[in-house]
Amino acid sequence: MAQTAAEKTTAATTTVEPSERRPSRLGALESPAYRRFWLGSLATVGGTQLANVGIGWLVFQLTDSPFNLGLVGAATAIPTILINLFGGVMADRLDRRLLLIATSATATALLVVLTVLDVTDVVQVWHVVAISVGLGLVYGMDWPTRNAFFPALISRAQLKSAVALNSVLWQGTRIVAPSLGGFAIAWMGTESVFVASSVGFFVMVAVLLSLKVPAAPPRGAGNVGRELVDGVKYIASNRMFAVLIPLTFANMFFGLQYIQLMPAFADSFFPNDEATASRALGALFATGGVGAVIGTYVSARMQGVRRLGWLMLGSQLALVAAVFGFAAASLFPLAIPMIFLVGFFSSIFLINSMTVLQMRVEDRLRGRVMGIHGITFSLIPLGGLFGGALAEATGVRGAVSISAGILAAIVILVFVTQPEMRGLDGRRG
Repeated sequence: MAQTAAEKTTAATTTVEPSERRPSRLGALESPAYRRFWLGSLATVGGTQLANVGIGWLVFQLTDSPFNLGLVGAATAIPTILINLFGGVMADRLDRRLLLIATSATATALLVVLTVLDVTDVVQVWHVVAISVGLGLVYGMDWPTRNAFFPALISRAQLKSAVALNSVLWQGTRIVAPSLGGFAIAWMGTESVFVASSVGFFVMVAVLLSLKVPAAPPRGAGNVGRELVDGVKYIASNRMFAVLIPLTFANMFFGLQYIQLMPAFADSFFPNDEATASRALGALFATGGVGAVIGTYVSARMQGVRRLGWLMLGSQLALVAAVFGFAAASLFPLAIPMIFLVGFFSSIFLINSMTVLQMRVEDRLRGRVMGIHGITFSLIPLGGLFGGALAEATGVRGAVSISAGILAAIVILVFVTQPEMRGLDGRRG
């Protein structure tokens, strides 16, 4: 997006004037506009995490089935994947701020409906699936737009800081939101987390209304399908993108599918004790989040790593080893350090991969590339569907172990056959 002078605004409005000077120790938070956007995103992402925990626990209590955990995850993931591609095109054509206002308002309304159904005690699995589909449609438009929007709030020098801070949103809320959600469910029921989730999305609407960004140059109403194909061709023509994005997909689908199946793991540690299992669920999510936040901090401190490709592939193999350890843990205390390591190593890979993409993508195609990359986040619940189906035959531990083995094979294949990935140098922009 071209950097133009921001329009004058009222005192209640934050004006975006990204600077090209070297960022301060605050990094991207030096920008008042990004700082406000980040705080609004904190409320939204926290709401998303709470909703995920609440929906998973509600469905498991209604059905007592790992497969149904995967099913409700797929109900969100499949529409997200389908709309992500279209959403990326729209993010390159329309006002990104207005798109984010629309998606946040829609998510608020859907979560209010789910709250009412839960409070009135009439909620059924099909209600949850239908609302999950609606949320999936929202996320499919929201995520690529969000990732295409925030670079306009900062300078290029602040980009890696912003990528790390955005990851902190997800990983930090993985510490706080699920643990609070687990305790809130034990004390007040799932409806309490749905209320908090809807409030989080509403806060983002208010923040976006207060932001005013320089308008992007107008674009003609071209053919949506052709523009999407252009985005795919761009990725295919860039060897690094063509390897890195599918590798990220595999990481989420096979490596992190356990997240969708976490209620089943918590229940296996404390069978016939719903209150303790719900608290264990929060503790597992929180521990993984702690590991991920520490991994994010370490990644942000890694400036100009020469053998970045080796680091990223090595972190993937370390993640696989930790997932094997988690799946093999028969006691809750043994699972805790393993889930910490999973969070740590997944963050090392994801922060660096996103930074490489954001630094190298052309802005005119940023929305489409982020839309395709945004499929990444939907592959955890979709992988959960695969793992849940497999768990019907092998048990949840066997399913997660098999999937981790598949990821290990993919990473080794990339290492052996893709010298561009091995030779990735973090000193290059």
